[in-house]
Amino acid sequence: GKSFKFLILQDFFSSPTLTKVQRKVDMRELMRSTAAALLLLLVVGIASNTAWAAGKKASREGKTSVANKSASTKKAAPSPRVRVTVAPAKSRAKKSVLSPKVKRVVVPPRLSHGQVFGLHQTADELDLKSSVALVVDQDTNEVLFSKNSQAVLPIASLTKLMTAVVVADANLPMDELITVTMDDVDTEKGSRSRLKVGAELTRGEMLHLALMSSENRAAHALGRTYPGGLSAFVVAMNRKARELGLLDTRYVEPTGLSSRNQSSAEDLAKLVAAAHHYPMIRELSISPEYWVEVDHQVQHFKNTNGLVGNAVWDIGLQKTGYIAEAGRCLVMQAKLAGRKLIMVFLDSAGRYSRMGDAERVRKWLEDSISHASAGSVPLR
Repeated sequence: GKSFKFLILQDFFSSPTLTKVQRKVDMRELMRSTAAALLLLLVVGIASNTAWAAGKKASREGKTSVANKSASTKKAAPSPRVRVTVAPAKSRAKKSVLSPKVKRVVVPPRLSHGQVFGLHQTADELDLKSSVALVVDQDTNEVLFSKNSQAVLPIASLTKLMTAVVVADANLPMDELITVTMDDVDTEKGSRSRLKVGAELTRGEMLHLALMSSENRAAHALGRTYPGGLSAFVVAMNRKARELGLLDTRYVEPTGLSSRNQSSAEDLAKLVAAAHHYPMIRELSISPEYWVEVDHQVQHFKNTNGLVGNAVWDIGLQKTGYIAEAGRCLVMQAKLAGRKLIMVFLDSAGRYSRMGDAERVRKWLEDSISHASAGSVPLR
């Protein structure tokens, strides 16, 4: 230490035996030795500090690396996912191969009112998929087939038949332009439409698309632009229903998206018979396809009834409908086996089952109606 070095120097300079020259020489040697020692100590100290700093940095980096690796591992570990699927119909059920890490939650399909009421448990000789069916001779009102025909159920877009009747009765100009607005956008079911907000069509074009393609915005726009507005239009729909003797029928809006629009097969048969008296409704409802210009683009619309245009069928009027609460629905006026018939199918299970039910009835009638005489006991 410094005190030790001081004692050495003190002893050196106080020695009586050394001459001035010797002291001077020895002093230089001592200073060189001391300087070398100090330099060595300085180098060793710097090296030690450098090594200590490097070790500390390496340690810090090692901890950071471990932490990052741990975080990365935690981040990479996938959290369990839940996939919600709606159980498909039996006829379209497919096996699904899912990752073992994905949990599958099966949500049962929404039941129609007919399914809730157990109407599908009613057996019939034709094994129809519709829980409600009615076939009536248009001229004689003879009931040829009946299944739960008095059940009151949601009728979906069959509503648009009454919408068309009320529009026709109002004698409004069919060439008047109507603009689709936000008020016409479906907030009931969130359904899509090819008629964008701002699109302009004539009233006749709106009616055509409502009957042929079941266009909801077109039907709503027809009600909205009725004298007095939408509320007055709904009042007119229910007033017309009473005039026609539709005691089980009630409307709350002109599209059929609401499940509160309800009727029975017997009432709907009367409505079909009444609507058949309007040539415009007959013509527009059985139109196979229609091209209309929307937003400077020509769009192609098709009929929702696949039986229209089928050479086997002679259809004079038709309308389809579907919402979950109503199931698949279909009403038609058609000529079969030389007779004018009105056919009603409600709450059919399956996308094409209502058409299949109509085909089953057609084949059954063709085989049996020729053997039935006027005034015979109705076939049920």
